[in-house]
Amino acid sequence: IIVDEVGYLPFEQDAANLFFQLVSSRYEHASLILTSNLPFSGWGGVFGDQAVAAAMIDRIVHHADVLTLKGASYRLRGRGIDSLPSIRTTTDETPG
Repeated sequence: IIVDEVGYLPFEQDAANLFFQLVSSRYEHASLILTSNLPFSGWGGVFGDQAVAAAMIDRIVHHADVLTLKGASYRLRGRGIDSLPSIRTTTDETPG
């Protein structure tokens, strides 16, 4: 299974639990490829629970080859745009 853009949108609690079950069911039994623009440190905010994120990351990286790519966006090459907006993993806004 290949899951692209993990963390692009936050998971609701039920979706986070289902994704954890997917990761757990594949762990040590079948391949799982994930892509994300977020570092693992930002996954707690995406899944709404640091403990669930930590348990998931533990299973994902145990027998994994983790590739971290750095550099400018390939899609922006030659477009006259130097960088993308920063990614925020938490919100500081208070509802009002």
